[in-house]
Amino acid sequence: MSKPNGSELVILKYLWSAGRRTAREIHEAIGPEQNWQLSTTRTVINRMENKGWVKRDGESSESAAFYVAVLDRVETLGGLVRQLTRQVLDLKGPLPAALFADSPHLSEAELDELDAIINAAEDAERAKKGK
Repeated sequence: MSKPNGSELVILKYLWSAGRRTAREIHEAIGPEQNWQLSTTRTVINRMENKGWVKRDGESSESAAFYVAVLDRVETLGGLVRQLTRQVLDLKGPLPAALFADSPHLSEAELDELDAIINAAEDAERAKKGK
């Protein structure tokens, strides 16, 4: 599965924290900071919907569709951290999820889950080698 790009991550982070929102609500919250027009926000949301990363979840009283994130926050962030540390920085060995302890996006339980996701491949490799 491909990883979300920067624009998609902005929307995902907002939906993960805010819950279901209309495209206009998403735009009003993140669009100005991103220097986006409403049409840009809608385009990114539509692409994410086509990828299965967000989905429609009912309609507002004005018949505007609500959107929710489908991608799991911890799995997505874990995959991005793994990609950065392993493929970009070429770091080997266990990575402490405690590095992210100050993130407002993760609870203690999610940090534990992130640690397991980040280090899963290394644990499997060690087990295969009998270490």
